[in-house]
Amino acid sequence: MNTKLTARHFELTPEIKNLAEQNFDTLQRFYDNIIACHLILDVAKHRKLAELQIKVFGQTLKSTGETDDMYASIEATFDKAREQLKRYKGKLKDKKPKEINLAQADATKPETDADSVDY
Repeated sequence: MNTKLTARHFELTPEIKNLAEQNFDTLQRFYDNIIACHLILDVAKHRKLAELQIKVFGQTLKSTGETDDMYASIEATFDKAREQLKRYKGKLKDKKPKEINLAQADATKPETDADSVDY
């Protein structure tokens, strides 16, 4: 799973970064075939906004959380994302698992292939 963390209008502290990374790891327990996650943290006056975009087979799941505390916003966002992943996983039972695994392999494949590079 590729992860990306973006902080807007404030300096990202190591504590917030560690909290986000721990929550990224917990998402893998709910669904194994996550292709990429992007967490956007934003501060505007008194409101702290966290937005999470999760790319999975066939679509992108989005969840947001907004409170006066950044830690609470992050937790609320990841709680919503976990519920969305549970629902998404339930809907996938009718789909072919081979298609999902092939799509994930293509999305996480490196840009260059080591076998095709001339030395």
